[in-house]
Amino acid sequence: MALSDYTDEAHLARIVEDLEKQLTEAHRASATAEKRLDVLSKLAVEQPKWLSSPRSAGKGRGTVVLMLSDLHLDEVVDLDEMNGINKYDRKIAELRLRRVAEKAVQIPRDHWSGTEYDGAVVVLGGDIFSGNIHDELRETNEDTMLGSVAHWIPRLAQVIRLMADEYGKVHVPVVPGNHGRMTPKKRHKRNARDNFDWFIGLMLSSVFADDERVTFQVSSATDTTFDVYQWKVLLFHGDETGGGSGIGGIWPPIMRMVHKKQSSHAALGRRFDLAIMGHWHQLVWGPNFHINGSLKGYDEFAKNMNFAPEQAQQALWVMSPEHRITWRADVIAEDRKAEGWGE
Repeated sequence: MALSDYTDEAHLARIVEDLEKQLTEAHRASATAEKRLDVLSKLAVEQPKWLSSPRSAGKGRGTVVLMLSDLHLDEVVDLDEMNGINKYDRKIAELRLRRVAEKAVQIPRDHWSGTEYDGAVVVLGGDIFSGNIHDELRETNEDTMLGSVAHWIPRLAQVIRLMADEYGKVHVPVVPGNHGRMTPKKRHKRNARDNFDWFIGLMLSSVFADDERVTFQVSSATDTTFDVYQWKVLLFHGDETGGGSGIGGIWPPIMRMVHKKQSSHAALGRRFDLAIMGHWHQLVWGPNFHINGSLKGYDEFAKNMNFAPEQAQQALWVMSPEHRITWRADVIAEDRKAEGWGE
C-alpha cells in the first residue's frame, strides 16, 4: 500500500472526527435552545400580584388596557387593487403601530384625567403577522417569517417599553391567532406552541427578562384568563366560530360563542366577567365582550367579499376597582396623509 493511501485515510478520519464534533455541538446548541424556550414558557405564565389587587383599592384608580391584535405585520395591501381605499406595508405598519402606542399614552393622560393608574395591560391577541398560511400571502408579504420576526421584535418591544415608562408596570398576556400557525390547516394539538404568536411572546419576554416593570403571560392554550382588580378577563383570538356575513352580522355567532364559553367555564368553576378577542377586524364594544379591530384595515379579501369597510384601529379602555369598564376608546391608527397615499 502506498504512503499516499495512508495519508488519505488519515485525512478522511480527521474530517469524520471534525464532522462528529460539529454534530455534537449542533445537538448541544439545539438542546440548549429548547431548554431556554421551555424555561421562558414556564416563567411567562403567571400574572403579577399588582394586577389583581382588591376592589377596595380606592376611588380614582384604574388600569389601562391596550389590545394589540390582527396587526398582520408585513402583509402588503395594494392601493391599486383596493381602488385607492387602503394601503398597507411595512413602513405604514410602523407608522400605525407607533401612532397607536402614542395615543395609548396621550388619551388617558389628556382625556381621562383625574385617575391614578396602577399600571397597564398590553394584550397580544393573535395574528401579529399574516404568516404563510395561504400561498398568496407567502408570495406577497414583505419578508419571510423569520425576517419579519427579526424586524418586528424590537419595534413591538418599543411599544411595551413606552407603556412601562408611562404607567410604571405592564403585564402582557399572549394568545395565538390563526394566521401565525405553521401548518396549512388549523390543528388542536400543540396549537399555540406551533404558532409564531406564541414564539413572539416568548422572545419579547426574553427582551424584558431584566426589566422588573414588565411581566408576560404566554399561554400554551388557545385562551388565557387574567384578573384586573379581581375582574376576570378571558382572552382568546376569536377564530373558533364562523359565519357573521348575514344580515345580523357578527353578533349572532359571537353571542353564541360567548354563551358557550360562559357555560363551559362556569361548569369548571372558572367564571369570567369580560371576554376579549380579535380575528373579526371589527371593533365592537359588546355588553360582556370586546372585539378588537385591525392595524391592517380594509384589504383585498374583505373588499372582494363585500364586507363593510372599517378603518385601521385598536381598542383601548380603563378598568377600575368599582366598575368593570370606566372608559373606552377606538384608537384610530390610520393617517392617509402621514402615510403618503391620500389626503
